[in-house]
Amino acid sequence: MTQQQQWMSLLGLANRARKLMSGEELVVKEIRSGNAKVVILSADASKNTEKKISDKCAFYQVPLKRVESRSLLGHAIGKDARVAVAVLDEGFAQKLRTLLD
Repeated sequence: MTQQQQWMSLLGLANRARKLMSGEELVVKEIRSGNAKVVILSADASKNTEKKISDKCAFYQVPLKRVESRSLLGHAIGKDARVAVAVLDEGFAQKLRTLLD
């Protein structure tokens, strides 16, 4: 199993466990409320979105990881293209941080 397959299936698992928020506004909300343990952003996010999410993560000290594309991110959680997802569970977050390093 490649590293990409690993993080994608882990993300899918986190999604089924309801430990995931996707969508820019919801992700920002989770960062603010302190629930986001790691945020994953697609490399093809708009400059605006990228700045907003990375600034929020930096301010609230939430680790930020990047993946190649929004379609990949969406596919991992069985949805349409997603630009950002927040993982709300420490266990999933730790494993994802290792896989996405």
